[in-house]
Amino acid sequence: MPSSTIRRLCVYCGSSSGALSLYTDGAAELGRLLASSGIELVYGGGHVGLMGAVADATLAAGGRVIGVIPRALMDRELGHRGIQDLRVVADMHERKMTMAGLADAFVAMPGGWGTLEELTEMLTWLQLGIHAKPVGLLNLGGYYDTFLTFAGEMIEQRFVREEQRGLLVVEAAPAPLLAAMAAPMAAAVDKWIGVPPAA
Repeated sequence: MPSSTIRRLCVYCGSSSGALSLYTDGAAELGRLLASSGIELVYGGGHVGLMGAVADATLAAGGRVIGVIPRALMDRELGHRGIQDLRVVADMHERKMTMAGLADAFVAMPGGWGTLEELTEMLTWLQLGIHAKPVGLLNLGGYYDTFLTFAGEMIEQRFVREEQRGLLVVEAAPAPLLAAMAAPMAAAVDKWIGVPPAA
């Protein structure tokens, strides 16, 4: 059963800072919000890009951070050695499973192929009932507008059911996103878990 209380939030985001300062600003805002709300950050363990920005902001505001990073990336000195709990795992598959197991909910910020893959995997798992945790999209500066248009096309073409549109919570700023992912989202997840995908 989904919980309305988020104790640990898994954040997927880019190892790049992106083209606009608003991405880094949004990551820092999210990190401060997590710390002030007593929510632990679970993320990919890096110290660069938006990953580093959200971790650094969480730490600076007194929050707790858990990072999960594959050995190959740690060996390239990409791991954040300033966080309280850095877990080094064998590969990307173990990384994703560990992060999913630790978190009560998931948020994707702007990022590249890896971020998009992690977001859609968690949405797929939610659709199939593999987990019952809220999934959110922090659409900073309209970064994901084109993706959301395509998601609408998948529904229009009957590859995703209309009622499953609500499985992804979308907001443009951290505070309303976390609020929307609390109790009302838990009820929505309860309602749609087990609904099979369109044939």
